Amino acid sequence: MKLATVFPHPIVQGPTAGGCNTPAQVAAVSNAGALGSLACSLLSPDAIRSQTEQIRTLTDRPFCLNFFVLETPQPDPAQVAQAAEYLRPVWSALGWTALPTPAKWCEDFSGQFETLLALRPAVASFTFGILSEEQIRRLHEAGILVVGTITHVAEALAWQERGADAVIASGIEAGGHRGTFIGRQEDARQGIDELLPEVVAALHIPVIAAGGFMTGADIKRALQAGAQAVQMGTAFLACAESAIPAIYKQRLLEAGDHPTRLTRSFSGRYARGLENRFMQVMTPNESLLPPYPIQNALTGAIRAEAAKRGETEWMSLWCGTGVARIRTLPAAQLITTLLAEIAAA
Repeated sequence: MKLATVFPHPIVQGPTAGGCNTPAQVAAVSNAGALGSLACSLLSPDAIRSQTEQIRTLTDRPFCLNFFVLETPQPDPAQVAQAAEYLRPVWSALGWTALPTPAKWCEDFSGQFETLLALRPAVASFTFGILSEEQIRRLHEAGILVVGTITHVAEALAWQERGADAVIASGIEAGGHRGTFIGRQEDARQGIDELLPEVVAALHIPVIAAGGFMTGADIKRALQAGAQAVQMGTAFLACAESAIPAIYKQRLLEAGDHPTRLTRSFSGRYARGLENRFMQVMTPNESLLPPYPIQNALTGAIRAEAAKRGETEWMSLWCGTGVARIRTLPAAQLITTLLAEIAAA
């Protein structure tokens, strides 16, 4: 099975972790002939099974399950205490007297991986790391196409050598987390217009482009540069099926020329979102914060409380540089609109 036979239209709905994308959204995208993607990185195996079952009640079309390649950390208590102290300006602004200790740092990737094998989606994509050849072999034996996320050519070649079926080339414009796993995250700063042709020239497997794509004209530009499809995350955040809080959607719709930027403050890994008070307060100590998933777990309660209160200055408002062009269309209608724009471009 080849990637091009899985979904007829060259559009992948980007997975947006944290409950943002829903089974309804994934199914709507796949039913429209694109590839819907479910973010499984923060989900337990039971939740992954449940949401996959929901998708399958809504569509018989192929879809993708996305995961973070992680090892569960065992941080030093002193490191955790120091990280909580760095966050004091934020949690004290919420009126708290202490930062709650997370119940766990992350989901167990090995358990998620076995669940993925049992569920057998058409496609699985991976971010933050790279699978072993043995893991890729097991996925292929289960009939699952394997797609790795990359931010520069060396990572693309690594995935190809391991046996991946395609890569997602993620430009610096992309919203949410950077997928860098070789070298320093802060050094992987190529824009998609520079990164894409380099990766296409270096590989013999398909390349999916990501970063700032919002319209059909954007998609056509990427296809002409050698991409076989584009992945779009921000474009789907304001869809009716998106589960982000209404106040988050409103901030995206009103973004205008409000800047996005990369930050480690929320999660310990560079990610792009709308600049807000959280980022500004944490800037002096940003380089000292613990890595993902430790920092991400520590800020989880803060972000959840801020969302509950409607205080967007303390939320992670992930989005890409194209956010000013976001549209509030149902997911299927957005696909139809994008295809018309590709044809007209």
